[in-house]
Amino acid sequence: MPISNANFRFLNELSLHNNREWFAEHKHEYEVFHEEVKNLAKDLEVLMNEHDLLAGGRVYRIYRDVRFSKDKTPFKDYWAGSFRRSTALLRGGYYYEIAPGRSFVAGGFFGPNPSDLLHIRKQISQEPEPLWEVLNQREFKQYFGDLKGDAVKTSPKGFSIDDPAIMLIRQKQFVIEHYFTDEEVLSPDFPETINSAFRAMRPFLDYMSEILTTDLNGESMV
Repeated sequence: MPISNANFRFLNELSLHNNREWFAEHKHEYEVFHEEVKNLAKDLEVLMNEHDLLAGGRVYRIYRDVRFSKDKTPFKDYWAGSFRRSTALLRGGYYYEIAPGRSFVAGGFFGPNPSDLLHIRKQISQEPEPLWEVLNQREFKQYFGDLKGDAVKTSPKGFSIDDPAIMLIRQKQFVIEHYFTDEEVLSPDFPETINSAFRAMRPFLDYMSEILTTDLNGESMV
């Protein structure tokens, strides 16, 4: 079983006792459950490489960086990891978090740099239909609903508020999410379940990769 009930109990207890003394007393449990998550990541990477080309993945440390945070609790009360896509032609990334009652996957473009963001907006303004088609596909809607992420309230500089694609152009992030029940996470089939969600992201990631690697004439920039 990739993720055990005991793993979730550990995370719940960590949430209640988020201090270094408690963690030190339960370090062996942490190591056991961290290994479960690493094994899940290994299984998932094998499955994902059947339908995408990955540059590698990582399971994040449970230790929080509190230097610039008002929340000084030293540990995360969830597991998290990510995968990078390979080559300059495949843009975007895959992310997951696992915790009791709030496990999810996310993908897309969390912080495009200013030049990439401007290029995305220009491409969308010029031809929004292909992206709308991806976002309105039945499988996409079933998994992810609507596009998520921060957006400007009116219109970005250089774009008209009357642009037919203004709802997309406003986005500063292009993120999609899908949540899982605890029953799904604790199932032996969870690697396949999470892989299916990542596979459903592919049309979105592939189209965004296309517009980020071509100019406004459709010529490759890579």
